[in-house]
Amino acid sequence: MQFGIFTVGDVTTDPVSGRTPSEHERIKAMTAIALKAEEVGLDVFATGEHHNPPFVPSSPTTLLGYIAARTERLILSTSTTLITTNDPVKIAEDYAMLQHLADGRVDLMMGRGNTGPVYPWFGKDIRDGIPLAIENYALLHRLWREDVVDWQGRYRTPLQSFTSTPRPLDGVPPFVWHGSIRSPEIAEQAAFYGDGFFANNIFWPKEHFQQLINLYRQRYAHYGHGTPEQAIVGLGGQAFVRKNSQDAVREFRPYFDKHPVMGHGPSLEQYMEETPLIVGSADQVIERTLSFRESFGDYQRQLFIVDGGGLPLKTVLEQLDILGEQIVPVLREEFAKGRPASVPDGPTHRIPEGSAR
Repeated sequence: MQFGIFTVGDVTTDPVSGRTPSEHERIKAMTAIALKAEEVGLDVFATGEHHNPPFVPSSPTTLLGYIAARTERLILSTSTTLITTNDPVKIAEDYAMLQHLADGRVDLMMGRGNTGPVYPWFGKDIRDGIPLAIENYALLHRLWREDVVDWQGRYRTPLQSFTSTPRPLDGVPPFVWHGSIRSPEIAEQAAFYGDGFFANNIFWPKEHFQQLINLYRQRYAHYGHGTPEQAIVGLGGQAFVRKNSQDAVREFRPYFDKHPVMGHGPSLEQYMEETPLIVGSADQVIERTLSFRESFGDYQRQLFIVDGGGLPLKTVLEQLDILGEQIVPVLREEFAKGRPASVPDGPTHRIPEGSAR
């Protein structure tokens, strides 16, 4: 099982110090967080894609290419690649290039994003969100698997005898996750292709994501990719950890109360009760995370968000130390217990038999 972190790259005022980092500081902080993730033994770093303030990661492949040059083992991924507003030809080119630079340590998560104005900025209509996601990915899937593509669709100009370059490393396309918070169509799409399905298990009760994941598993089997238990599932999560729960709650509360998404509504205690947000001791994070298997079955990837809402970099790096030293080793051991041999491991770059680097 793979463990890692993801970031949305928000530039948010620290509600305790009152200080707002510059875009430059935030970008540098994201790279420092990724390097720390490898240092403490995590498997994955993933970045979002946004094209509007207060977010900075508008060019994920640039960021991940830089991190690739500074790391050796870390899987580099996205927590959203906008399949709706990006040209699938450019996605095919950019991520294949990144795949070569990172020696295969690359996968990506397709998503529609949650910022409506992005669509017209890139010449698209938000009402076409689902059809765009379906058509664009159908083309991307072919571009990585066929050397010469003839194609015609509704949302872009036709392609005639087109070859995307560079070709995927070793002939193996980057592994694709399809991320969704609410859309069964995306779970269906992931199942159809035999790709991974990532449920951003943060803001909503577990029952909501159980429905999406169960649908994905059933349809994965329906399309002949394996049993429902062999479907490739990833989960998001969010945790803030201190030695004891009282200290964690006291320190995190102002960041929760002023958080642009979580704050200004239910109390921290109510939010933790109704969603997977975990604020407490390392043992509490371990216990709660292990309970995800009871809700969703054996799964392949667990990502935590640790840096949002204005948390200072020093605090985030401390969180990563705790995650790497006290939490993830226990989770690896416990999740391995009773895991059926038929359940696949998390996706990595695999070289087909008989090919050479």
